[in-house]
Amino acid sequence: MLDKVLIANRGEIALRILRACRELGIKTVAVHSTADNSLKHVLLADETVCIGPPASKDSYLNMPAIIAAAEVTDSMAIHPGYGFLSENADFAERVEKSGFVFVGPKAETIRLMGDKVSAIRTMKEAGVPCVPGSGEPLGTDDADNRRIARSIGYPVIIKASGGGGGRGMRVVHSDAALVNAIHVTKAEALAAFGNEQVYMEKFLERPRHIEFQVVADSYGNVVVLGERDCSLQRRHQKIVEEAPAPGISPLERTTMAANITKALKHVGYRGAGTLEFLYEDRKFYFIEMNTRIQVEHPVTELVTGIDLVKLQLQIAAGEKLPFAQEDIEIRGHAIECRINAEDPKSFMPSPGTVKLWHPPGGPGIRIDSHLYSGYTVPPYYDSLIAKVISFGDTRTTAIARMRNALGEMVVEGIKTNAPLHQEIFGHTAFQQGGLDIHYLERRLGLK
Repeated sequence: MLDKVLIANRGEIALRILRACRELGIKTVAVHSTADNSLKHVLLADETVCIGPPASKDSYLNMPAIIAAAEVTDSMAIHPGYGFLSENADFAERVEKSGFVFVGPKAETIRLMGDKVSAIRTMKEAGVPCVPGSGEPLGTDDADNRRIARSIGYPVIIKASGGGGGRGMRVVHSDAALVNAIHVTKAEALAAFGNEQVYMEKFLERPRHIEFQVVADSYGNVVVLGERDCSLQRRHQKIVEEAPAPGISPLERTTMAANITKALKHVGYRGAGTLEFLYEDRKFYFIEMNTRIQVEHPVTELVTGIDLVKLQLQIAAGEKLPFAQEDIEIRGHAIECRINAEDPKSFMPSPGTVKLWHPPGGPGIRIDSHLYSGYTVPPYYDSLIAKVISFGDTRTTAIARMRNALGEMVVEGIKTNAPLHQEIFGHTAFQQGGLDIHYLERRLGLK
């Protein structure tokens, strides 16, 4: 087992990694910016290293500083968490070349799956269904691009090949708007991702967002740990996630698991990862893969009984998966609410000092959060401050427990989106399940 791990992240995921390390008897190193001296995992870690000023580019995205921190602390491995450098192939490569273990896939795999065009091509070759589209980056011939759009059928969506986080996407409904949309999306993609390549796909009108959690070791073993429904979104950002996805049949689950396993064995995948699909009219369409742990991983942990972060560390240490596909059993239902430090109406960030933090409890409630009374939420980073996860034998029980938990939770001193969650869980449509990805924005009057 790895004897010391550097945690190259912050917030709730950094604390989650620290807890997993402690369970495995691994010493921890917390790197942090000058704004994050009082983060809970920084206060609890065995060692800490300040790696720069508040701006992410000078601290959590500063590769030389992170690797230098690993060197001076004699760390064996670096866990990137999610966000920041977690899907940066250059970082993974530099970590390995510097003599450390990167807790995640190989750099070449991150590159392959991080580029959406190459990822789609790989999935098609393995027989995984994909959204009808250009299949390749769009060229500069306007007439050819119009021909592609007509063959796909309007509406279409232009996407950045190296994009993510809901950025670099534009929906087009006609020939007249196509050329300008391509040029604008290319410019956005170049500015945001350093890669101007874009591609085209059919825009599905009311799909659901279903994703499959996978784990794979270095010996060719791949296991699919069921699916999650992440359809409740605002501006392509997930707000509520649940497992298993309502209405997905055992046959659909088994068929997709077989296709996904074949694809990941083909690319030699290692570690934890998630394949994301749009789901409409009982058909799955692959859209992208995340080669890291997901924010919503707790719902899968609760319905499978498997600790995904500990498993990441064990795989990185060279261990084999301790189970096979036939050992996986999905039990009960779990739901996660992302609690953000933001105004629930305007969605503007709400940094500041938390005067009182009272996390909810009771049967079937799990809280993943770095909050504590007196902690100051800085204005420099993502607004996620807590994840409230409920579990029950049935979806109905999980919903009831979540409503109780949201009513019990107290956060004073800053605004949060908890009132939005309370409203969502009171919707009859949500209680019935199976909502599409545009539901929440329609409900909020944003579409």
